[in-house]
Parts: sequence; C-alpha cells; structure tokens
Amino acid sequence: MIVGGLVAGTFDITYACVFWGVKAGVSPERIFQSVAAGLLGRSSFSGGARTAALGLFLHYFIATAMSVVYYFVSRWWTVLHRRPWFFGPVYGLLLYLIMNYVVLPLSRALPSSKNLLWIVLSVVVHMFLIGTPIAWFTHKAHHSD
Repeated sequence: MIVGGLVAGTFDITYACVFWGVKAGVSPERIFQSVAAGLLGRSSFSGGARTAALGLFLHYFIATAMSVVYYFVSRWWTVLHRRPWFFGPVYGLLLYLIMNYVVLPLSRALPSSKNLLWIVLSVVVHMFLIGTPIAWFTHKAHHSD
C-alpha cells in the first residue's frame, strides 16, 4: 500500500513538472512550492528550497495517505482489490474531484488552473496514473497476505 502511494505520487508530480515545464517554463521547485502553498499560502514561493522540500514531502504524504485509505476500505469492500483495473480509475476520478472541489478550496493554495488541456489530462492522470497504481498495489498486498 505504501508503494502504491509512492508510485502514484511519482507519476503525478512528474506529470505536473513536465506539463508546466513544457507549457510555461515552470521549474520543479516552483511546482513543489505550489503544493506547500496549500499549507503556507503565497509565502511558500519565497521560501526557496525549504518550501520546495516541504511541498514534495506533503505531495508524497498525501499520495501515500490516498493509498492507505484505499487499502483499508478494500479490506471491508473486497471488490476494490479484486477488480483493480475497474476500481482504480474510479478511485482516481474520485480523488480528482475531492482534491479539486473540496481539499484545494479549503486550503491556502492558489486557485487551480482553468486550462482545459490541464484539466482533461489531470482527470486522465488521476484515473490511470494515480488511482490504478494504488488499486494495483492494493491488489498485490492482499494477495501476498
């Protein structure tokens, strides 16, 4: 379950760094600081490497927490780990909705981008590069018990 979070977190942060690096020349440090902005607000962007490291830590903490939640729910609702290829994308879509319409609005982060390509790709990434690895590693964890 931890591995699922680390894999999903790596796919997600890589996607963000590549997309914004190519589209707008945004550095990975600034991407990591934007995650820390959820906790610190705009001041995260003047914190240099320290707030970038905090953002990267928070990113992986959140991704791992998402994986742990899926694992524990799948212990009671066993179909989640029996059908990872179906429920992984469903979970990824649910995570996208929760993060963008509940967590981010309640945080100190800057408003999310309204770029249509970013939104569409983010939904796809959440479904197949976040939810699916979490479900797959949960499946593997249950079958190694």
